[in-house]
Amino acid sequence: MKLQEQVAVITGGGSGIGRATALLFAREGAKLALVDRDAAAAEAVAAEIAALGGEAMTRCSDVGAPDAAAVDAAAILARFGRIDLLYAAAGFSVGGTVLTTAPEDWDAVFRVHVGGTWLWARAVIPAMQRQGGGAIITTSSQLAFAGGAGNSAYIAAKGAILGLTRTMALDFAADGIRVNAVVPGAIDTPLLRRSFERRPDPAAAMETSRNRHAMKRFGQAEEVAEAVLHLATAGFTTGTTLVVDGGWLAA
Repeated sequence: MKLQEQVAVITGGGSGIGRATALLFAREGAKLALVDRDAAAAEAVAAEIAALGGEAMTRCSDVGAPDAAAVDAAAILARFGRIDLLYAAAGFSVGGTVLTTAPEDWDAVFRVHVGGTWLWARAVIPAMQRQGGGAIITTSSQLAFAGGAGNSAYIAAKGAILGLTRTMALDFAADGIRVNAVVPGAIDTPLLRRSFERRPDPAAAMETSRNRHAMKRFGQAEEVAEAVLHLATAGFTTGTTLVVDGGWLAA
């Protein structure tokens, strides 16, 4: 097992890529702390992990709330005694151009994506420093490189996460803390399906997106989880991005 006895925190662990990563980490021996605004969803994943013979705790929390990450991290440390891994997967999108996105929606997207990643890094890095190391994986998007229409707040936030990832990697490399970003393409998750539902013709938008990938299909959450596991265990890798996009950027 690649993560035997390690403690992993996953934000957005109640669904989508967060859930898939939590289950994979559990199969690899990790103890899990699942952070999600949807308490029932997080508890359901914790039950799945228990059925696998693993151990998980949950925290019902808003990752963008200024004090929440520190409080949750303290609870996780009280339960498990250490934090080895952080995967910041929590996120959502609202759609819209810079003209049609309401200021409060812009702020909310940045609050969760960028703020949530920053706050959780702040919360776990001191424990990792005391332990002599750890790994943080952030979540960007292929759209941060390629761009895309009608999703300005989300794409801007995902670009900001890339910059935050690189600077954290440099700031904490001497502490043995590695920081990398996973960069998914269109992955078949509830978030993706909701984004298509905002379009005038959801079926047509879905088909266009599917065909934009060189592999002519959407990715699966489990395929991204495998990439996250690699970044969690790749000892000489920091400050980089791992693209999991079915050939979107190559096309």
